[in-house]
Amino acid sequence: MIKDQTYPHEPGAGLVFAHRIRAKITRHRWFMLFVVLPSLLATVYYSFIASDIYVSEARFVIKSPSRQQSQTSSFANLIQTTGLSEGQQQTHEVIDYLRSRDALADLSRRIDVKARFMASEIDPLSRFPSPLRENSFENLHKYFNKMVDVHLDHDTSNAVMTVKAFKPYDAYILNEYLLQLSERLVNRLNGRANRQAIVEAEKRVAIAEDRVRAARINFGKYRNSSELLDPQQQAKGVLEISSGLEAQRVALLAQIETTSRITPSNPSLPAMRQQVAAITAQIAAQNLQVVGSNSGIASKLSGYEANAVEQEFATQMLTTASASLERARADAQRQQFYLERIVQPDKPDQATLPARLKQILTVLGVSLCLYLVGWMLVVGILEHAPED
Repeated sequence: MIKDQTYPHEPGAGLVFAHRIRAKITRHRWFMLFVVLPSLLATVYYSFIASDIYVSEARFVIKSPSRQQSQTSSFANLIQTTGLSEGQQQTHEVIDYLRSRDALADLSRRIDVKARFMASEIDPLSRFPSPLRENSFENLHKYFNKMVDVHLDHDTSNAVMTVKAFKPYDAYILNEYLLQLSERLVNRLNGRANRQAIVEAEKRVAIAEDRVRAARINFGKYRNSSELLDPQQQAKGVLEISSGLEAQRVALLAQIETTSRITPSNPSLPAMRQQVAAITAQIAAQNLQVVGSNSGIASKLSGYEANAVEQEFATQMLTTASASLERARADAQRQQFYLERIVQPDKPDQATLPARLKQILTVLGVSLCLYLVGWMLVVGILEHAPED
């Protein structure tokens, strides 16, 4: 009689093996849930589902034509070097623009940005709109900022722009159009600054012209009221007359002295003495025209000089303002700032993102850390729990 034999591969052994696997899974269910399952999903997603991402990079800097710098003190140079240069300020303005909604709106007028990120061949987690997100411009802007990164490289002071897309040409054309929009922005900023400089210069010229006109009118009124055309020439003429009269007076006095000594009873002496007195009175009258009275040239000289100085200063102010206006117009004829492309946007021939192995290991590491933190927290709670 043959006895029954039980082999390892019989159904009874299989049930035991399945029971043991189920028991291990139940015992390590939290590890399977928080570590194994996320890592497995990440492996499946990044290995078979995640779409390839192509990256196009460009570098640029904002420059200005070389200008002759004025002589400044070392302290002023120190202050200037501690801040941002004009080119760096312009670069920051361009970077802020590329991150703004205006840049996305301007770019959308040239190319259908939304269609580039809504293609059906893109995996659902990477395409726009993201799951549980609405198809709105606000969400598109947030998505766009994730795909376009612009920052300043502090080592080289160059702006670095990287554009991610799901096709090589899309990454290239988006990068190129963004650079063109940046160049247009720089030109617009130049035009705005030039127009503002010209308007300010024209205002200063108008103010200077009004001041010159008022100074000339006031000067003319003062000349008419004071009967003073040119004090130097008028004083010079009066002094020449006085000098001539003084010479006549001296000659007559000498003649009177000689005649009195030779012929004291000469009948012409009284007439000569009267002539000397008359000349002396004329000399005094001529001197009063220059000094010694409120109507003299000297008393009117201060007002004349004040009006002359005002007219001269107003004329110099007008000359300076006119020169500033000409410089502003000359600056408007040339580009003050321009965008210099250091690295042209490239057309990638190989996908560099996503870094599949790196992403899988990252998910594994994060899941493991969270599991360990939770495990230690639970162990600590159980150790300090009161025993019943």
